[in-house]
Amino acid sequence: MNKPRSGYTLPVFACAAAVAALRSLLGDRSVDKVELDLIEPSVVTDINIEQVARINEKMALAITRSQPGDNLDITSNTPIWALVEWRSEGEQIRIEGGEGIGRQLNNEGKAAIYSYAHKLMRSNLQPYLTPTIKIAVRIVLPEGRKLAQRTSNAAFGVVEGLSLLGTTGISQPLSAPGQLAEFREELAMKARQFPDLVFCVGENGLDLAGKLHINPARLVKTANWLGPMLVTAGLEGVKSILLFGYHGKLIKLAGGIFHTHNHLADGRLEILTAHCAMAGLPTPSLKQLFGCDTTEAAYQKLRELGKDWVSQVYGALSATIDRRCNEYIRKHGEREVLVGSVLFSRKREIILASDNGQGLLEKLAMGC
Repeated sequence: MNKPRSGYTLPVFACAAAVAALRSLLGDRSVDKVELDLIEPSVVTDINIEQVARINEKMALAITRSQPGDNLDITSNTPIWALVEWRSEGEQIRIEGGEGIGRQLNNEGKAAIYSYAHKLMRSNLQPYLTPTIKIAVRIVLPEGRKLAQRTSNAAFGVVEGLSLLGTTGISQPLSAPGQLAEFREELAMKARQFPDLVFCVGENGLDLAGKLHINPARLVKTANWLGPMLVTAGLEGVKSILLFGYHGKLIKLAGGIFHTHNHLADGRLEILTAHCAMAGLPTPSLKQLFGCDTTEAAYQKLRELGKDWVSQVYGALSATIDRRCNEYIRKHGEREVLVGSVLFSRKREIILASDNGQGLLEKLAMGC
């Protein structure tokens, strides 16, 4: 199998379009690609520009298209626009979010353009400016509002569009089939070092696990390949696995869904509502939970009903996750592995750990 291709994150294409538009304003009439310093990592690369034109003497528009590599990424090939305009006052480089860029509900409705995107654009635009020149950069994602409906952005407080999110310019192909072989190779290496490992679906889990002083050498990033990674761990002789993840992802395991990418399967609200019913939640409340747009919204609704309901429901969910994972490993790998789970919210606050998960967390959160 060919090694999956990496690509670039959305901030890179937004930055490339902004640089192209600025160069057009400065008189460059034929910008078909721009050179960018990605900063993270320290790499210089060329990004193709699809179109660029001056709107008037004070404004120019440039367009790129997202190329995230071999990923199941909804932004693949989506257009990114950047409008750059001369300004007469204020900060030298002002960065704004236009149509299709989400708004942060927990940050006064500010555009969902995060620190890496700001740093990348300022660093690559600055060399073209003299101290007296001031510009406004407006990033537009024409398909952003529509694409956002297929994400969990709203659960994380971002509405009406997508985020320019990320800490790096490289988009690793975590959901491409070829990536699984690399993940398994890393898992086999760590299994030779440690009998107990921690599985993290994404960056949020890795970050929170680090803050709890879990030895980073024990952390295994699985992306959405939880099923085959669980079986591989069993075959490699791992004794225990702590599943450490956002509840909106791990909840799928309680329903027997072992590839957690939204393109392939969902059922999160159905699984949550079923466990609420088994816990005895009244029918009107069940209807409210099932009608929520996201699992995060359903979790918040459950919290409003009382702390005991959260403990009962998520206690049952985490126990089901542990049991089904153990059964999955035994069925496909004929091995016995102790599995525990820790579920956290979008605020990176731990909701609950299963009995197995609590024991493993206490054991592993010593940094050893």
